[in-house]
Amino acid sequence: MPQRNGSGMRKLRLLPLLAATYFMVSGGPYDLEDVIGYAGYGYALLILTVLPFFWSFPTALMLGELAAAIPDEGGFYAWVRRALGPFWGFQEAWLSLSSSVFDMAIYPTTFVLYLQRIAPSLTVGHRAIALELLVVAAAVFWNLRGAAAVGEGSLKLWFFAISPYVALVGIAVYIGLRVTHGGGHSIGGVFGTGHASLARPANLPFSTAILVAMWNYMGWDNATTIANEVDNPQRDYPRVILLAAVMVMLTYLIPVAAVAWAGIPSSRFTTGAWVDAAGLLGGAALAFTVVLAGSLDDFGTFSNLTLSYTRLPHALAEDGLLPRVFTKRLKNGAPWVAVIACGICWALALGFTFERLITIDLVLWGLSIILEYIALVVLRHKEPNLHRPFRIPGPNWVPILLAAAPTALTVYAIYAARDEHVAGVPAAVFALGIAVLGVPLYLIAKRSRHTA
Repeated sequence: MPQRNGSGMRKLRLLPLLAATYFMVSGGPYDLEDVIGYAGYGYALLILTVLPFFWSFPTALMLGELAAAIPDEGGFYAWVRRALGPFWGFQEAWLSLSSSVFDMAIYPTTFVLYLQRIAPSLTVGHRAIALELLVVAAAVFWNLRGAAAVGEGSLKLWFFAISPYVALVGIAVYIGLRVTHGGGHSIGGVFGTGHASLARPANLPFSTAILVAMWNYMGWDNATTIANEVDNPQRDYPRVILLAAVMVMLTYLIPVAAVAWAGIPSSRFTTGAWVDAAGLLGGAALAFTVVLAGSLDDFGTFSNLTLSYTRLPHALAEDGLLPRVFTKRLKNGAPWVAVIACGICWALALGFTFERLITIDLVLWGLSIILEYIALVVLRHKEPNLHRPFRIPGPNWVPILLAAAPTALTVYAIYAARDEHVAGVPAAVFALGIAVLGVPLYLIAKRSRHTA
């Protein structure tokens, strides 16, 4: 049973927190298609295997230490504010909230892309926008029911979202074994004469595969913003973040390896192509199940990220950096003003292309992660006696070493985005311009606090 605090608010326990964290980062292999299509199977498997050790696991260790030591509402905002002061705390919150505008537009977009595979008439013209707005509205309504409702529902949603891939992997392995033993297998004459080529496709930008993989492995800090709504944050956060990192890695690698083994060409993979793969392997029924599960997966991810991001305006308002109206909560703990306000902002961002959204999101989120690493290092020196239920092993220079790879990958994302344009300017410049806006916004917020 979920725990309640003195006010009767239900709190998240270990498994619901794990499900929420998993959805905040991944939800399953549903948006990996461009990694396969742009890199080919061989390099896709290499990227998905190696990248977590330089991008995910160092970040998971950093978050495990900080979340256990400082389980405050606002998570990473509270850590950076404590280590570096209110100015940098505000910049951390701004980077995360501004990245959320682009991040959150991705999931309604991919929701429609999956549905388009079996019901294209439902996704034509204004119907697509209407469906995307419906996803936003449903997630807002769910979040108004409180963190425990979202976490517990996500645990059930996860089992449904991942179940089609159990069937898909099983069928793919069976077909691959028949091919290996000379039995051959053909569905519609499309494949089955051998295992798929592992080669990288020609004339496609390899950087796109890396950026999409980085995006699929990011978001580990999102669950920390709801720390005061978690039953035992000091114990559970380190366990959940590290366990989720392993789960995400496995749920990416296994399906990709299975469809390569079955012989489906990597050239068939674009956003939403898991539906086609399911149709080739298991027929229309499996394809329909993947569409339904994929759509629910995107809804689950959007809903859990709503749970995370909406706690930032509440924390900023508590510190006087946003109007006090954002501190209002329902009896179940949901910051209802922040939830509704964020939902409106995310709805306004709908319409960007998938790859362009990823580019902006990666740059802004990467900069926020760098600030979190700096906070970790500063707190090690500033508060050496701070109780740390989980501590990264080794001397104080180890966190600096851990920060090197994520920082380098963020710089790479900025460089790789040089050819992507938004409003006539390079996407990286656009993202950095948004980041810099945090400075005047802080000055305005600070002045408003003093004149209120």
